Amino acid sequence: MDDAEATMPGSGGASSPFVSVPIEIVVSVGKARPLIRDLINLGENAVLKLDKRVEDPVELYVGDRLVARGQLEELDGEQAGQLGVRLTEIADLKSGLG
Repeated sequence: MDDAEATMPGSGGASSPFVSVPIEIVVSVGKARPLIRDLINLGENAVLKLDKRVEDPVELYVGDRLVARGQLEELDGEQAGQLGVRLTEIADLKSGLG
């Protein structure tokens, strides 16, 4: 079965034309709250401290809706050096993404 034949959760098994539409997922690794004067003074090679540690879970969003949490991983093989996210918690999406 290809992506176009997949069914949406809660759709009663009916095929949806939307399952093959790409969506953008934003991965949030943390937040920073610098003072404006400190932000203005940042230069090349400056480090902006985030509110999370490297081992803390990251959050995955579609729009402003949290859809999952996971751990950052560095990929191996042909994709070595590229980041990925191992999902550790999935939100209940049966109510839709809207």
